[in-house]
Amino acid sequence: MTAPPALPRHPIIAIATAPGRGGIGVIRISGPQLRPWAEHYLGQPLRARHAHYLPFPAGDGTPLDHGLALYFPAPHSYTGEDVLELQAHGGPVLLQMLLARCLESAAERDPATGEPRLPRLRLAEPGEFTQRAFLNDKMDLAQAEAVADLIDASTETAARSAGLSLSGAFSQAIGSLREQLIHLRMLVEATLDFPEEEDVDFLQEADAAGQLQQLQAQLESVRRRARQGALLREGLKIVIAGQPNAGKSSLLNALAGAELAIVTPIAGTTRDKVEQTIQIDGVPLHIVDTAGLRETEDTVERIGVERAWHALEGADAVLFLHDLTQRESAAYQQGDAQIRRHLAKRIAPATPVLHVWNKLDCVTPAAQAAVTAALPAGEESLFISAQAGTGLDVLRQRLLELAGFQSLPEGVFMARARHLRALAEVGEHLNIASAMLEQPERPLDLLAEELRLAQTALNAITGEFTSDDLLGVIFSSFCIGK
Repeated sequence: MTAPPALPRHPIIAIATAPGRGGIGVIRISGPQLRPWAEHYLGQPLRARHAHYLPFPAGDGTPLDHGLALYFPAPHSYTGEDVLELQAHGGPVLLQMLLARCLESAAERDPATGEPRLPRLRLAEPGEFTQRAFLNDKMDLAQAEAVADLIDASTETAARSAGLSLSGAFSQAIGSLREQLIHLRMLVEATLDFPEEEDVDFLQEADAAGQLQQLQAQLESVRRRARQGALLREGLKIVIAGQPNAGKSSLLNALAGAELAIVTPIAGTTRDKVEQTIQIDGVPLHIVDTAGLRETEDTVERIGVERAWHALEGADAVLFLHDLTQRESAAYQQGDAQIRRHLAKRIAPATPVLHVWNKLDCVTPAAQAAVTAALPAGEESLFISAQAGTGLDVLRQRLLELAGFQSLPEGVFMARARHLRALAEVGEHLNIASAMLEQPERPLDLLAEELRLAQTALNAITGEFTSDDLLGVIFSSFCIGK
């Protein structure tokens, strides 16, 4: 990867640790020519990559705090610029005072030159340290995004996946695809450059069709691992729906392992959405309990029902909960049938619906068998007791299957939606190229263009071709200190 040439940039400063109290707080400064100012402010020479224990002086020379100063000269630093880190005690007021003092000291005039000691030092924008690391070719764009994903990881599996991407494994996989694609482009271009050599078919001699098939197979492997990584990052939104008193809140509580929703025998207790993120085998699942779906004259409950339908429209999967104890009630059957009709209209056809029959502990095995026999053909159903915990392990595993998560032996890349879109675009161009290769009169100029477009889409993942607008969107989502 060839990054844009590093240009002189104004030095930046930020508190690099999370807001709030802590044992340690870090002030990070990055920019050109930090050393003269840093040694003046701290009052002693600084050795590269050495921890100096010293006072951090206030404006009158008295110490604000004592801590560690670490100096990393360019280019051997996180950003590729000179970097200074001041590790103080983690009190929010103290860190703000130290930050203000650094800005004040940088603006002081050097008596010898009359210029500020560190001109134009300013507060960093969100993600600006990592953005500079990318622009200075310290990491590619996929690795830079993995920094934020590692910080935001909500499960151990997600953290390991983000660490794998940060180490460059995802970028290496993309690089391997790129090398094969470049080789294919070279073969096509050679054939275009020497059309008079009719007795030499470069593409056939080099088995271009076979190389393209191998490339497509490798691309599918990378896409599969990336899809799993995107699932680890984003999770899956699962909405529990059903009539009042079917046990939706009890199921939420059982899955979460905590009393999050109020459970009473009174129908219509839940008036609004209750959300909780749980993890199953490291996959975050966002479970949403909703108001019971029924016609009602209660204004507040009616609002809750409408919010439930809005939640269902945005669901990745639906748990349609049924009450086994009401299975023979004509009114209850009519209510379930009405919900089925509305689900068919208001959720996407591809959204999976899992029918879950609750209160198994309240019915006989014969009753369960009768319900099973009466199930519509092709309708997937599970039987559970949210109260007793029966069947919940089976339900959890089925939720993972609905999410599409599979433990892959070669590891999972942390990936984002834009990565998946780019990989899908690469696949589309390669499919078109494959069809062109099979034609008797191969349109080589169009084939070359499809391969070029595939490479452009691939390059966008690691940032070789990335617009400034996209960079702004990506890095603005980072925390200030990164």
